[in-house]
Amino acid sequence: MKIAFLDAATMGNVSFEPFERLGEFVSYDNSTPEEARERVRDIDVLLINKVLVDKALIDSAPNLKLICIAATGVNNIDVEYAASKGIPVRNAVGYSTDSVVQSTFMHILSLVGGAPYFDASVKSGNYSRSGMFTDPNWNWWELAGKTIGIIGLGNIGKKVAHIAEAFGMNVCYFSTSGTGHCKDYPSLSLEELLRKSDIVSIHAPLNERTKDLIGREQLALMKPSAYLVNMGRGAIVVEKDLADAVDAGVIAGAGIDVFVTEPVPEDHPYLRMAHPERMRLAPHVAWASVEARKRLVGIMAENIAKGW
Repeated sequence: MKIAFLDAATMGNVSFEPFERLGEFVSYDNSTPEEARERVRDIDVLLINKVLVDKALIDSAPNLKLICIAATGVNNIDVEYAASKGIPVRNAVGYSTDSVVQSTFMHILSLVGGAPYFDASVKSGNYSRSGMFTDPNWNWWELAGKTIGIIGLGNIGKKVAHIAEAFGMNVCYFSTSGTGHCKDYPSLSLEELLRKSDIVSIHAPLNERTKDLIGREQLALMKPSAYLVNMGRGAIVVEKDLADAVDAGVIAGAGIDVFVTEPVPEDHPYLRMAHPERMRLAPHVAWASVEARKRLVGIMAENIAKGW
């Protein structure tokens, strides 16, 4: 069995030994569309993360029997065409829940706690020169008693809710499917959630209901002291509108792990802000703790071992 991973560099330095045990395995750091079509000509199993698997690529692999994606979403695969050729597509579910939840609170705690400011205060020498035992020049606040509004209460959203409760926060949520299935927390309309929340945390998939869900009008409903965190997909938020809203003080700031175009272009609105200190940006790494990547490889290996 011949197995090829077309964009293995996205997995970092995690071991691929589970794949090597299953057959003749080859990995490529990344693949252009032309390279991908050449590299799949004699393989049985295709492994990808973000490479586009379209009709042209599938037709270039006459021996292809299985596609495994290193992700939960399969929007970069022509699943219908693969099915028409009798090729199953298998994704990975649940491998990154703890990783994404931890990253969510990394952004939240940094935003509300002013961590970059206080770190710079000490390292710049300002604290040493101040003559005071403390630096009272940045107002930070407690999570206890505040409200977190979660957009998308799936496995990740629910765990964010549980941890928020441990901080003493009030939890509410908006169901992007229109079905308020969880009775543990109040299900609100999007408008009500935005008005009420001190932190809005996005954990929804990208689909026709969520694309451009948060734009200028929605941001204007939020409190000026509120923060937005997006751990779902970049296109759920209108990026230019968010950059403008943060710069203008419509909301206090944002934490972003996902972008419409990845990697972000150098002229991206988030990189051209008057107040970059109000933003926390990460290069789509919330899914990628060491443990999560190891689990992901294990799930993908299991998906191959099942056969077709």
